[in-house]
Amino acid sequence: MAETMIETPFDRHRAVVLPEWIDYNGHMNVAYYLLAFDRATDDFLNYLGLDDAHREASGGSTFAGDIHLTYQREVREGAALRITTRLLGFDDKRIRFFNSMFHAEEGFLAATMESLSLYVDLNHRRVAIMPQRVQERLAAVLAAHSVLPLPSEVGRVIAKPALASQ
Repeated sequence: MAETMIETPFDRHRAVVLPEWIDYNGHMNVAYYLLAFDRATDDFLNYLGLDDAHREASGGSTFAGDIHLTYQREVREGAALRITTRLLGFDDKRIRFFNSMFHAEEGFLAATMESLSLYVDLNHRRVAIMPQRVQERLAAVLAAHSVLPLPSEVGRVIAKPALASQ
């Protein structure tokens, strides 16, 4: 974790929409948006120092606690994807971050995912306090990411329109 420059936002994950990700509507199925975001999340957590070496040395990892996806525009088979990640906040047990999926060639926003991850002691399978060095890295990344404008999708909830009930 000796990197001097912090990517703002974190912008290293690339993927391609695979044929098996396509559904009967001819576009990427909802389940594969989560898969693509999950892989980008792994890249971001590794960047933070929560990688394989950390898990082996400390017995600590992260578990998904809450996830909210928004779908902005469809992507189709063969589309190149670019996923960026922005740290929104953290405390000693939780990390809140936001992923944006873009069509890498056309540039449009395809989807977003806001997440809350929990730091877990794998030996006890319970939420635990993150090591100080991880919290220090998070603080440095948060300081850099805090200058970014807040995406409009952050904190969104499903609207409660009047729906017919039975």
